[in-house]
Amino acid sequence: MTNVKLTIEYDGSAYHGWQVQRDDRTVQQTIESALFKITKHPVKLIGSGRTDAGVHARGQVANFKCESRLTPEIFQKALNSLLPEDMVIKNCAIVPDTFHSRYDVKRKCYGYYIHTGPLPPVIGRQYVWHVRRQLDMARMNKAADYLVGRYDFKSFEAAGSPRSHTIRNIYAAEWSISSENILKFHIEADGFLRFMVRNIVGTLVDVGSGRIDPSEMKTILQAADRSRAGATAPAHGLFLEQVRY
Repeated sequence: MTNVKLTIEYDGSAYHGWQVQRDDRTVQQTIESALFKITKHPVKLIGSGRTDAGVHARGQVANFKCESRLTPEIFQKALNSLLPEDMVIKNCAIVPDTFHSRYDVKRKCYGYYIHTGPLPPVIGRQYVWHVRRQLDMARMNKAADYLVGRYDFKSFEAAGSPRSHTIRNIYAAEWSISSENILKFHIEADGFLRFMVRNIVGTLVDVGSGRIDPSEMKTILQAADRSRAGATAPAHGLFLEQVRY
């Protein structure tokens, strides 16, 4: 069996997340259907993680095993000829049999994009969260500094999640100006809880708008209580930028 690694870019707007679902269109299901046409047998695609409905990716990684002896170049070309226009295989490689796209992850990088100003954008609106009020980026970066390190991020996990281990290492968390009226939040960690990035962003927007003080981020983090953090930011502003092994 050949172990094949894919690097995938997709616009998540029309998908109900990554994982296969019975009645909804998903990223995994779309790629597996294309792989079946190429390999002539069912293929199980393993992603580095599950992106939620509406979340985009520039560097999602997945692997699958198959009996085909096609070269990576032919696999990539064949897949891209079958996939819809909102998805593309950026890279295809043969990897050792032991490689696992989920279990071997060392770090993941996400980006979240916010458009500020009185008027919402029309072009590109599906890739940013429009916030009408101006945000103080210095305040948001001061608050984000409290997140860097090894902590229990239960306060930023989706309510009702069954996961018992909520400690994660965050290596970077910083806001920058991406382009005119658009702020980008970059966050890098060894793993993320469900809705973790979006809950962090929602809380940082509260800081940037003056609703809470930057120092409150430390208190919220230590509380291990979802109700203490801000609202969940919309999915469509979030991008999985890179997965590192």
